[in-house]
Amino acid sequence: MTVRTRFAPSPTGYLHVGGARTALFSWLYARKHGGQFVLRIEDTDLERSTQESVNAILEGMTWLGLEYDEGPFYQTRRFDRYNEVIDQLLEKGLAYRCDCSKERLDELREEQMKRKVKPRYDGFCRHREIDPSQSHVIRFRNPGSGAVVFDDLVRGRISVANEELDDLIIRRSDGSPTYNLTVVVDDADMNITHVIRGDDHINNTPRQINLLQALELPVPQYGHLPMILGDDGARLSKRHGAVSVMQYLEDGFLPEALLNYLVRLGWSHGDQEIFSLDEMIQLFELEEVNKAPSTFNTDKLLWINQHYIKSDDPKRIARLLAPHLGRLDIDPTQGPDLVAVVEAQRERASTLVELARISAFYYRDFEDFDPKAARKALKPGALEPLALVRAHLMELPDWNREDIHAVIANAVKILETGFGKVAMPMRVAVTGGAPSPDLDLTMEMIGREACLRRIDKAIDYIQKLS
Repeated sequence: MTVRTRFAPSPTGYLHVGGARTALFSWLYARKHGGQFVLRIEDTDLERSTQESVNAILEGMTWLGLEYDEGPFYQTRRFDRYNEVIDQLLEKGLAYRCDCSKERLDELREEQMKRKVKPRYDGFCRHREIDPSQSHVIRFRNPGSGAVVFDDLVRGRISVANEELDDLIIRRSDGSPTYNLTVVVDDADMNITHVIRGDDHINNTPRQINLLQALELPVPQYGHLPMILGDDGARLSKRHGAVSVMQYLEDGFLPEALLNYLVRLGWSHGDQEIFSLDEMIQLFELEEVNKAPSTFNTDKLLWINQHYIKSDDPKRIARLLAPHLGRLDIDPTQGPDLVAVVEAQRERASTLVELARISAFYYRDFEDFDPKAARKALKPGALEPLALVRAHLMELPDWNREDIHAVIANAVKILETGFGKVAMPMRVAVTGGAPSPDLDLTMEMIGREACLRRIDKAIDYIQKLS
């Protein structure tokens, strides 16, 4: 048997973190077992589905690198097939027409609630003859006895009595098929062997199994993933931060960092935290996914992202960093080599956005000194060392870190003071207080003219304070 999994989002919004994790687990399971991964767009909600959301889902999948072997398939292009199956169910007496009014159904629900009975359709139209020309829905004739039993790959054995399930609607009065019917037909037609999805679908699974068995179709194996909670213990939602996976791209995260973080949301392999894609495929086991909900921890994601920024090829990080500098109106070709900047700064940033922000001083003068850094370093006592270093820097024939270091060391010797008394005000003068590597390297990269100009600004700053 060839393993075939699928990811089937509804294009009523962006690809969010929960959906991305479901896609990842489905993708990993298929790749581990040498199978195929199918993308299906469940766009039957015509009022809420949008092309913008479809594009966002496809962009998110591409950015994460979750390549699909088949698809995307669109349910709105398969209505003829769904109606064909519904007609088969009607012919076999496995489905029936229902013209119960909304008022009757509301009264039925209210009466059941009063009796503290689980609300469900009472089968009123099961044996009635309904005029097909009149407005009606089609209901599946659910078995009235027995139970649906299946072995969930995550949660273990689940059993649901058929008495708990009502005759669900499989075609609305406007002629459109419903979710449970379309999913069953699609999974069968696409030969899906393993359905991996969120645990909010557990209640649908017994209904879908009954439909599959009524149609004499193979029943796939199911694995339901626990929900993801926010830091406050509530279900992860818009108010917890990024709504779309693509927002993480905007916020300066690397796709491999997000994938690495998502795979650890509910699954683990010992104490290992960092996984390459090959390791994920090799080690991932759906049966080892935790049953309990997982909590989204932004600090942990930032830590993983920083790991990848520090360990990845600096040339690639430079390519990814360039657009973030562009958003700061910085042209990275007008200044030091961007790869060198990445190598100098990347251990100090958790995201590419932060890396761009703390590296801006290499490419343009800052407007103001960092207040905290200035209070500490730009005091009246710093005037003499700044002026002395500036005078000697002016005389340097070559601008390189070795000669710059020698100038600073010589100033320390002349002034008979500690290295920090000279280096600290110099660092704040040329960087504005931004995090930076060795001072001589920083000044070499900034360039002679910019360094001298900024030292003058620091001297003027101190004089005005005095």
